[in-house]
Amino acid sequence: MARIDFEISGGGTVYLFRPLTRAAHTWVEDHLPADATWRCGAVVVAHPYINPILNPILRGILDSGLAVAR
Repeated sequence: MARIDFEISGGGTVYLFRPLTRAAHTWVEDHLPADATWRCGAVVVAHPYINPILNPILRGILDSGLAVAR
């Protein structure tokens, strides 16, 4: 079974981008802005920004050898 480092959930008006492993948390600290909005252990991303924000982030995560579940 593959290890999942991040989970993306939600829909409608907001998405949650949740780091699940120590490696994922380190990646977030290194790559996301310090002022990102967090709720319940996940970064909150408004619907209009999900593709422009997550497409390059997902590319970077996958290039780092981490896994994402949706």
